Amino acid sequence: MAFAGSYSGRYPPIAEHGLVGDLHTVALVGTDGTIDWYCCPAFDAPSVFGSILDRDEGGFYALRPETTDWTSRQLYFPDTNVLITRFFTPDGVGEIEDFMPIESADVAHHRHRLVRRVLVVRGDMPFTLEVQPRFDYGRARHDLELQEHGVVFRSPSLALALEGSFADGGSTGGWSSEKPERSEGGVRASFTLRAGQSRTFVLERVGDDHTCRPHSERETADAFDATVRYWRQWLGRSRYRGRWRERVDRSALTLKLLTYAPTGAIVAAPTTSLPERIGGDRNWDYRFTWIRDAAFSLYALLRLGFTDEAAAFMDWLTDRTRESQQRPPGPSGPLQIMYGIDGRRELPEIELTHWSGYCDSAPVRIGNGAAGQRQLDIYGELIDSIYLYNKHGSPIFHETWGHVQRIVDWLCENWDQADEGIWETRGGEKHFTYSRLMTWVALERAIRMHRTRGLPGDIVRWLSERDRVYHQIMERGYSKRRGAFVQHYGSDVLDASLLLMPLVLFIAGKDPHWLSTLDAIGEELVSDSLVYRYDVEASHDGLRGHEGTFSMCSFWYVEALTRAGRLDEARLVFEKMLTYANHLGLYSEEISPTGDLLGNFPQAFTHIALISAATNLDRALG
Repeated sequence: MAFAGSYSGRYPPIAEHGLVGDLHTVALVGTDGTIDWYCCPAFDAPSVFGSILDRDEGGFYALRPETTDWTSRQLYFPDTNVLITRFFTPDGVGEIEDFMPIESADVAHHRHRLVRRVLVVRGDMPFTLEVQPRFDYGRARHDLELQEHGVVFRSPSLALALEGSFADGGSTGGWSSEKPERSEGGVRASFTLRAGQSRTFVLERVGDDHTCRPHSERETADAFDATVRYWRQWLGRSRYRGRWRERVDRSALTLKLLTYAPTGAIVAAPTTSLPERIGGDRNWDYRFTWIRDAAFSLYALLRLGFTDEAAAFMDWLTDRTRESQQRPPGPSGPLQIMYGIDGRRELPEIELTHWSGYCDSAPVRIGNGAAGQRQLDIYGELIDSIYLYNKHGSPIFHETWGHVQRIVDWLCENWDQADEGIWETRGGEKHFTYSRLMTWVALERAIRMHRTRGLPGDIVRWLSERDRVYHQIMERGYSKRRGAFVQHYGSDVLDASLLLMPLVLFIAGKDPHWLSTLDAIGEELVSDSLVYRYDVEASHDGLRGHEGTFSMCSFWYVEALTRAGRLDEARLVFEKMLTYANHLGLYSEEISPTGDLLGNFPQAFTHIALISAATNLDRALG
């Protein structure tokens, strides 16, 4: 993808980004060479660079040709998460290699090195480097100390060093003979490289008394080789050999990049408040782990053969169920719908009123108030994930089964309540059909484990409640007038979440009740290959404005078509959806009517859904 040297606006398109990470956090790198989102030392830590949410006050790390007469292209080093941004000017060709070396999961000693190596491969090219950190979402002041081999930025809670060498323009070192100068709260420098020359800059977390040191090109090359080797060895464990291997591999690499190594949790997305509609206020913080992501994440990981990651995520889930035993049930029962990546429960939602938001789409939010909602579907996803791990990973232990029993018994008493639903609407509680569907999944999967493993449980009661839920869905969740399953009882509104009905085996993929639902969804919620979650005009969700189509729902639609036996249609929809990825194969949460990426980026759920759709469609096609 070519990109001109100046944006058509003050903000880059969301799609014009790649990301690199170290399994603790990530950095978003624009196709202009600017890092405009970076939180340190973890995904959900306060930002250091946040210009994607406020171009003037957010902070950034820019490295690009000094001239404005350039175009750029980005690619990943094959089978890795090492990002290369290439610049083309009339006088030469240069590139930046961005990567974060993978270190141990030890939080206390992790350096979080962000390595940027710039080199020229043809001709010569002058570069400009500018680093403007804004700690704690721009709320914390910092000091700046220029040293011989770099710069140290110190805030009250975090110190970062930008290291290189004040070299003479030879083939090694970090700076040119022109030393960096103070510029506002950061530094700025210029240097020129000829073909074959390179420079390395390393930004890393340091102690307060840190002394910067030079980084040789040999040291950089070793770190680069080690990082490439890590990602290639990891991806080599994948079992997928199907038609869309390149896209599935990229989705797998993205899921791994969104994994928090210390706990095994996967963040929903590494960003906050990227809008679902430009100028709208549907802006949320996704840097947490949702229980409902569990089953889908584990399914994707297990299908591809990544059992270690599935086991780590399973440990995280087990810890949440263990903790729930020590607390009285909240609005959602023993569990809440989401947690911090470290397992914390408190996620207070705060608006950063001093930031203008992406393309002036305020508010900017940190934390997520939906954590306190009642969403009863989470128990279906939780127990389905345990079932999948027990079947495809390792047999679950006695303690885990005890937690399952306790949760299922609670669900038998409490499933017939109104809730907020999967989309976390803020328009009041309703009897959502999807929530009932996942209640059925919870009971049905618990019964399966009981029967296959001979595990104890109140099986007579579980069977009775499962059948009650089933009959209620068929009687109250299906509208004879619409000829379709509907969003909630008593309505005629369609909802894309119900595309999961045949996927979780509640109904046969060719059942007449389902085929009529699939046709209705296709007519009302599908635009080309793109799928809306629901009609916001017909379903009052308590939020203002419209939104784009939801990318993961489009892949659910592919699977529903597959199970209905409409393989040619499923394949065409899938192939069309592939064209909506960005130049690196990454998806955000939503897609606008003009095909632009919207919402937090990249979204784990979309890549999970892509893996599932590709796997099942490939198998159906034989």
